[in-house]
Amino acid sequence: MQKNMIIIRIFFILTFFLLLSIKKIEYLIFVIPVLWIFSYKNFVKLNIRVVKSILVFNLGVSLGYVLMAWFKHINPWEYVIYINLKVYVLTYFVFWFFGKISPVQFMAFSKDLGYLTTIALSQIFSYKKTFEDFKFAFKSRVVKLSDKDPKFITRVFEFFLNKALKDADERSLAMKARGFFDNEK
Repeated sequence: MQKNMIIIRIFFILTFFLLLSIKKIEYLIFVIPVLWIFSYKNFVKLNIRVVKSILVFNLGVSLGYVLMAWFKHINPWEYVIYINLKVYVLTYFVFWFFGKISPVQFMAFSKDLGYLTTIALSQIFSYKKTFEDFKFAFKSRVVKLSDKDPKFITRVFEFFLNKALKDADERSLAMKARGFFDNEK
């Protein structure tokens, strides 16, 4: 099992850097259907996750780049298409890969990385569950969107901010107890 995990880690690192080194749009366009073939059963679900996760960020970056190119009187479209395809390919590959291999198992070669991965994933799942609870609470209390409480979003944001600060204190204490900050004086 340990030897297989070493091969899997090497495969991930080499493939990730190979995808990262692609410089032509045509090659990226070729890689996309190959990735789709590898994830044939999860194609739709994985595509939705990838697009949702990169949409806002890529839209902001692309609009900023187009705006700057407009001021400088250069054609931005080739670069915008290239960078968006590259982000899509890398994100799709990472989501597909870690859908097959547990991130905790992948990072288990290092006790510290395994621990940090476990902390990060537990926090992600905790926040996701809390967010879903708030979403269901909102849906159950609002009959029409015009009836919604305008302070609800503010209170939810405040809750998550306070939760993040409290969790950060707890996590740092737990990490300090396990020797993560031994080099501090």
